[in-house]
Amino acid sequence: MTTETPTTVGRRRPGSARARRRSGLLLALGIALALATVFPLVWMVLGSFKTAQEVNSPSLIPETFTLENYAYVFSQVPFARYLLNSFLVSAAVTVIALWFHSMAAYALARLQFPGRERIFLAIFATMLVSAPVTIIPTFIIVRTLGMVDSYAGLVVPAIFNAFGIFLLRQFYVSLPDELEEAALVDGASYWTIYWKIVLPLSRPILAALAVFFFLANWNAFVWPMTVTSDPDLRMVQVGIQTFQQQYAADWNYILAAATVAALPTLGIFFVFQKQIVASIKTSGLK
Repeated sequence: MTTETPTTVGRRRPGSARARRRSGLLLALGIALALATVFPLVWMVLGSFKTAQEVNSPSLIPETFTLENYAYVFSQVPFARYLLNSFLVSAAVTVIALWFHSMAAYALARLQFPGRERIFLAIFATMLVSAPVTIIPTFIIVRTLGMVDSYAGLVVPAIFNAFGIFLLRQFYVSLPDELEEAALVDGASYWTIYWKIVLPLSRPILAALAVFFFLANWNAFVWPMTVTSDPDLRMVQVGIQTFQQQYAADWNYILAAATVAALPTLGIFFVFQKQIVASIKTSGLK
């Protein structure tokens, strides 16, 4: 049994007190940041249940919960069509991008060919270019190909994303060489290795990338607004902007539309948050 002298106790107490104060301050700071992040979302959701007379009141909790705002949004504008367009475009981009990005990443990570590193650096360098810089050249190409006001104009330009290739390449580089060597000894081709070995092992990182691609295209606004003018091709974010222009003073309707648009993204994030964190750790991004 150990005993503590008064000197030892005196030495430990200041350090313990400072550690507790530091932990308390960090906890308070974390709670404050969490509340500041969550409050706008909570205000939006609760405001979507308020009446037109109550939506501008300082009270956070509505006195009378009403679903009239949601009924109005879906009955007065083709909001279901906007949601369907966003889902179709996001799903198509996600599936096609994962298919091509995984093949490109496997080639850049595991195959040996001249200029491999230079090609990867060129692809990686495109991540440093701001997206607004490429909007005009991309629009000119899309217009030349006759894809303006079409689903192809929404889907095809969004497929090419250097981030997906970079993230998958980082994952494929970490795979053991013995797996590939054993398959080659057994007579497997590189396509067989990619299809039957690499893809099954990369399901976690593919799931994380699927979340990133789907959310990015679901929340896309600038490019869909640029390439489409047909109301039947509007995606949900463009639809909310149009809705806001028509009902600028009716914030209860706008909050209801924004809540409906945000629900799929929140649901996907809560379901796949582990994959998102794992992908960030794999890529080394902060």
